[in-house]
Order: sequence, then C-alpha cells, then structure tokens
Amino acid sequence: MVPEVFAGLFAGYREAVSRPGGPLDGDTVRAYCSRVRQFLAWLADAVEAGAVDGDPLTDPDVRNGAVRDYRTHLLTVARRKLSTVNAHLTAVDDLYRHLGLGPAVVKRQEVPKAAPRALDDRARTRWLRAAQRADPRGKALAYIGYYAGLRGGEAVALDLDDVRISARKGVLVVRYGKGGRYREVPLHPHLRTALDAWIDDRPKWRGAKESPALFLNRRGGRLSTRGAYDVLKAVAADANLEFGRDGDLTPHALRHTTGTNLVRDGQDIVTVAEILGHSIETARRYSLPTEADKQAAIERLAVDE
Repeated sequence: MVPEVFAGLFAGYREAVSRPGGPLDGDTVRAYCSRVRQFLAWLADAVEAGAVDGDPLTDPDVRNGAVRDYRTHLLTVARRKLSTVNAHLTAVDDLYRHLGLGPAVVKRQEVPKAAPRALDDRARTRWLRAAQRADPRGKALAYIGYYAGLRGGEAVALDLDDVRISARKGVLVVRYGKGGRYREVPLHPHLRTALDAWIDDRPKWRGAKESPALFLNRRGGRLSTRGAYDVLKAVAADANLEFGRDGDLTPHALRHTTGTNLVRDGQDIVTVAEILGHSIETARRYSLPTEADKQAAIERLAVDE
C-alpha cells in the first residue's frame, strides 16, 4: 500500500510511466511501480520517525541522504541481494527524474557479473516441442521470443506491416524498442513459417479487419503484455516448465536464451547486440559463464586416485 501522504505523487508517477508509447515495456513498468511503492512506504515511516531532516522530494541534499539510508535498509534490514538493491535504486532514480530533481548521488555497490538466466538444453527442447503443439497465435508468440529475441512489449507492439516476409527471407521491424531504438530482426525459417500460419489464421479472429495489430486478443483488440504473458505461461505449462520470476522460465529467459546461444555459436558481440537491441556492453554478458559452467570446470580438475 502507498501511504496516504504520497498517494497523489505515486498516482502521477504510475500514470506517467504507463503512458502508451513510452520507453518502458510492461514488465519494467510493473517492476518500477512496485519498487517505487516500497520506497515511498519506507520514506513515510522514516519521516514519521524523524529520521529525515527536510523534504526529500524537493531538496537534493535531503534526497541523497534519504536514498542512502534506504540503500542501507535494503542491505541490512531487508537483506536484499546487491543486484536487487541496485534495481530498487534504479527505480527510485526514475521517480526522482519524474519529479524533476534528478537521480540521487548514491554509490552503487559492484555486483559480481553473471551470465543472464537462460534455458538449458533440455528445457529449451521441451519449450520448442510445446510451442509446436500450441495454436497458431501461441506458437508464433513462443517462437518470436526464442527465434527473434523480442521483449514482450516489443512483440505485442508489432503491427501486421512490421512483418515483411518474402519467399526465402523476412524481417521483423521493431519501431520503438527499449530506449527508443529502431531495429530490424531477420526471421529464422521456423519463425517465418509460424508467422505465416498465424497470419493465415488471424482473419478468423474478431477485430482482424479493424485492428492493425499483429497479435489480437479474444475481444479483437491488440494483445497486451499481460495477455502475451498468459499465452506463454500456458505453453510453459505444457512443457512442464514453471513460468514466472522464480520459475524455470522467466519472461526474459527466452530472450536471454537467444543471446546465449548466438554467442556460444560463435556470433560476434556486435551482431548479437544489433539483433537484440542491446548496447555492446550488455550483450557481452552473454559470454559470461553460468553457475553450471563453473561447476563443470571445477569437476574437470585432475585428481590423484
């Protein structure tokens, strides 16, 4: 719950970040709103306890002190992981940008770098086999995450005109990805076939003539990020994979699997960054070893028996 004293402020922030066409996808908006809500709840308690001297929403120095104290709270009281603490601070920075004060001057603690979470070979095979059994819309959505590496918000934002398919080739046009980036993603043959099947099936759906959206919901409107999440969750259930933040398959795991497979198949980092709409620095994470890689390396050490 948002404390009453900050209810109006939070409502304005949520409306701003949720505005259609904004730079944040649906998953990021939900995460930011949740983290900002937690910060405001902590801040209300801190103000009431007299631990904040001044107005942390208008005074830069008071803002800096409050956010530093919140960082300490997350680390020592809430006992959050370093990566989680940094994610919370990023959302708080976004709140302060919205307020016009700018990010707090608070040092981030360096997090040990790790490979992004991706499906292992067995889970990937189960996912692709379940996708083959899905209906045309479900199969196209499942394939678009794995074979093109699109974010959920990018997939549901596609219009029919953004799918350009010829006899042998094709591209997906992502007009406004994260950070406002435009890119064109070449179609894998399996994805091209799945999209052809969905586009052939699409006229049977309500609203197909009126809506420009590639993916429709049952009411004939554009499929939402949440709706796509539910479709993918059903495919995961058929694959006997748990779908969700703490499960086998997170909303971003398909995208991470794409990046990991491309890098390990020998594709250069610049190409991977262009395909996924990443910075080169972010794309480099796909070359990092997983926990399984490190465990396997340790187990290969020679022994004297």
